[in-house]
Amino acid sequence: MAISPKLLEELAEKRKIALSGGGPEKLEARKKKGLHTARERLTSFFDGGQFLELGLHVEHSCHDFGMADKHMAADGVITAIGYVDGRPIAAFAQDFTVGGGAVGRMHAKKICDLLDYAKQSGMPVVGINDSGGARIQEGDEALSGYGQIFFRNTLLSGVVPQISVIAGPCAGGAAYSPALTDFIIMAKNGAQMFICGPEVIKAATGATVTMDDVGSAVTHASVSGNIHFIADSGVEAMQIAKKLHSFLPSNNVMDPPHNMNVPLDMTPDPVLNEIMPSNGKEGFDVKKVIERLVDNADFLEVQRDFARNMVVGFGRIQGIVVGIIANQPNFKAGTIDIDASDKAARFIRFCNVFNIPLLTLVDTGGFLPGIQQERGGIIRHGAKMLFAYSAATVPKITVIMRKAYGGAYLAMCPKDLGADMVFAWPTAEIAVMGAAGAANILFKREIAAAPDPKAKADELAAEYQSKFAAPYRAASKAFITDVIEPSETRGKVAMALRATLSKRETRPPKKHGNIPL
Repeated sequence: MAISPKLLEELAEKRKIALSGGGPEKLEARKKKGLHTARERLTSFFDGGQFLELGLHVEHSCHDFGMADKHMAADGVITAIGYVDGRPIAAFAQDFTVGGGAVGRMHAKKICDLLDYAKQSGMPVVGINDSGGARIQEGDEALSGYGQIFFRNTLLSGVVPQISVIAGPCAGGAAYSPALTDFIIMAKNGAQMFICGPEVIKAATGATVTMDDVGSAVTHASVSGNIHFIADSGVEAMQIAKKLHSFLPSNNVMDPPHNMNVPLDMTPDPVLNEIMPSNGKEGFDVKKVIERLVDNADFLEVQRDFARNMVVGFGRIQGIVVGIIANQPNFKAGTIDIDASDKAARFIRFCNVFNIPLLTLVDTGGFLPGIQQERGGIIRHGAKMLFAYSAATVPKITVIMRKAYGGAYLAMCPKDLGADMVFAWPTAEIAVMGAAGAANILFKREIAAAPDPKAKADELAAEYQSKFAAPYRAASKAFITDVIEPSETRGKVAMALRATLSKRETRPPKKHGNIPL
């Protein structure tokens, strides 16, 4: 016998109600504001707009404060699995039209079930955050729900990539779930993320601040460093998530999506010979070097507006996915400070756990001097880079373009920290410090006694430069694999990457190292 039409009608009606979110009026109001609904966001994200929804008919479990008879479609969150660029991925989107997207017990359970499924199936997770916070009516159960989400974010860390999109409010404890994920993308318009808002800050401290001061995308991208990408709109945020996903493996036991069909090409690029200024003290934009190295100048920069003296991001070099870490001579002369150390170390560790080779481009005069850096803990923060590079077992290729001085030389992955190959341009300078500073220390008395101290200092600095800072001395001691023309860099790096993809390195058994956080 055929299934009863009445049952099918009942199912269709229940689906219609569940799919309606907060109702036609709220959906229309959202549309007038230029904001997309949770379902529209997922539809735009998944291939063909198709996805398998999990828990469409879930209802909240609160019976207090007038909630017993209140319907909340899908309990304010849509959880789904689908495909992006033909690869499986899990995603959830909080629905602000349903109770402000507030998190209750069942809302949290849906997210936790999705995260459990992603962990077991080895697929990345994208979470679209648009919530007023914990559902006050559910009290401790709402807080427990957050705790369970945080616990799973931690379990998934280093197992599958986790990407958070801040598309609306993300306040208080809710902000900690995105903070536990690998990357945060935040829309410039309509999104806020903060622990304490302006009213709470004023009540607690008396200070008057605006939401832009504490919770805007611009603030988090450039000042706090809490987010990794800033998007002009929710639509662009989802496009960035797709782009980021294109560089990442699905999980920690898979390789990144390399394209091994790209033929190896050793053809020199003469443009690279022209990028470096003839004046060693003059800055240049390292992104111009990166654009010549990566395929089609396609470089996805991470945390572009934070710690701009360090550039990190993803690209492909002749088909091989690579994570790039580079000093930026155009900003703070490429010196390494507290924020730059944190930025680089976190990126290195992400690449390592997801099998992404590392390319390091070096031009740094050292760690940034100053009392604020010293008292802010530059020793501890700088040590994070040393730890991250030393702990990384993925292929590590380093190119020394110009200055590589002192502890900053070591922080930028020389052979001593496990680099598999180190190339140097003829302009490379490898020394404890700059030639002028070294000469003033080594020959202090001789300079002071000279008829023309400045001329003597310049003479001795030049002598030090040629003897100790040129790359050939380091190459003679096997600290450098080869001294190459800048024009050869793309071909040499491409071959080095391919030669080290099969690298396997074991470390002493332990739970984990104790990075100097």
